[in-house]
Amino acid sequence: MGSDSRRRSPALRVWVMNRRVVVSLLLLIAVVTLIMSNAFWRWMYPIGYQETIQRAAREAGLDPLLVASVIRVESQFRSRDVSHAGAVGLMQLMPATAEWVMNQMRRDGQPLPADAVGSRIDLAQPDINIRIGTWYIHYLMERFGGNAVAAIAAYNAGPKRVQGWLGRGVWDGRLEHIMAIPVGETRHFVDRVFYNYDLYKRIYGSDPAWRQP
Repeated sequence: MGSDSRRRSPALRVWVMNRRVVVSLLLLIAVVTLIMSNAFWRWMYPIGYQETIQRAAREAGLDPLLVASVIRVESQFRSRDVSHAGAVGLMQLMPATAEWVMNQMRRDGQPLPADAVGSRIDLAQPDINIRIGTWYIHYLMERFGGNAVAAIAAYNAGPKRVQGWLGRGVWDGRLEHIMAIPVGETRHFVDRVFYNYDLYKRIYGSDPAWRQP
């Protein structure tokens, strides 16, 4: 009996090896399928405050995925982030800029964010921060004739500075020419926003909730 068992051992070893190969292949297929799925990529690139972003973007006539991309780059969706310069919240708004935007919204008859009508604006509140920041992007888009790239550059560097670059021919306002932007921080900001914007469009673009109004 021992002799018969030894004769079967090579066949048994081959069977075990083949089974391991099959299991490994099945695991590999499962991993590849997961990576190719939207569920995996949504886990890798989540969007917080989805309903607030979608609502604010619809009101401002913006692509909500562009707004989400700005938030991801500015704060990684951390609502209480405060920069060294004093920029606050999800969209990293300076208090003076937020106050100016609120005045413009009042002037244009825009509905103000809830709890933002008093003398002190709490920019750490997601709804307030997103509504003000989204309206500001809307303003910049109008100021730069619908050029989203120039508007996002102005969100970081300020509209007067970007207007100067465009007016002097330093930069033509196109994404493929962002290396001409003379401020490294702004150049990096624009590149990161539109990198994330492209990813978000691929991951979330088929969802009707994220489609541009």
